[in-house]
Amino acid sequence: MVTENSTLHVPVLSREILHWLAPVPGGVYVDATLGLGGHSGELLRHTPPVGGVYGFEWDKDAAILAGERLGGHGERFHLVSASYANLVEELERRGIHQIDGLIADLGVSSLHLDRGERGFTFRQDAPLDMRMNQEGGLTAAELVARLSEAELADVFYHYGEERQARRIARYLVEARAQAPVVSTGQLAEIVARAIPLKYHPKKIHVATKVFQALRIAVNGEFDNILRLLTTAPQVLAPGARICIISFHSLEDRMVKKTFSEHPAYQVLTRKPVQASVEEVHDNPRSRSAKLRVAQRTEAADRSRS
Repeated sequence: MVTENSTLHVPVLSREILHWLAPVPGGVYVDATLGLGGHSGELLRHTPPVGGVYGFEWDKDAAILAGERLGGHGERFHLVSASYANLVEELERRGIHQIDGLIADLGVSSLHLDRGERGFTFRQDAPLDMRMNQEGGLTAAELVARLSEAELADVFYHYGEERQARRIARYLVEARAQAPVVSTGQLAEIVARAIPLKYHPKKIHVATKVFQALRIAVNGEFDNILRLLTTAPQVLAPGARICIISFHSLEDRMVKKTFSEHPAYQVLTRKPVQASVEEVHDNPRSRSAKLRVAQRTEAADRSRS
């Protein structure tokens, strides 16, 4: 059972988000990555008050917690139990055809990291799951069992920027021939054996990039992010702002590229906004956070892409 005390969530760059989002009184906003409700809570407490916040969350446990935390805001908060990839469709189902701004924090929810049994982390030996929506889709264990050695190497290289991708894939295929790889501990141990000791990173766990890559593949994260970025202009009002926080270079490059190339966006942050020294001290998770902001252009074609 998920409880309020099971995990604490400190939203990163919350002050910067509110500054760049520039909420208008009575405006309607979307938190595309509700998580445990940190950024939505800040927005709902903003003065002057906004009209409403629609929080998208496809993880059932996180949605329950966020709903409990934000329930005191009454009809101004709307929980949307769906992926942000379906932004336009879900808003239209609720009669919302235009919003005044959107925020998204692409980092892994602290709920996933703190609850080792979800299989997102090597800190605890647990079933190798990694699904954000546990009601469907392949688990990481099933993906590891099904993909060929070449496909695994591609996943580790393209989604994790892991230089030892081919070697890790080979070791993984050899290991699964002996016994199914079904736990986070097994996977972490295989990666540690595959990478020569001299190449083990000093500041992060040796399996970090592999776990990141599998999580992205399991949840279709890059496809979902691209869909969010390219469809958001359909519902953003002219002048509305979209604020995206990313935590690694692959996501940041995707956001930067889409903002600069999509005709509906005017880039407001030429360089990413990063956490202050004080925030990094108080919340080390914010160290790698990068915020990019764009504004919906007045004259851009609002036709569906």
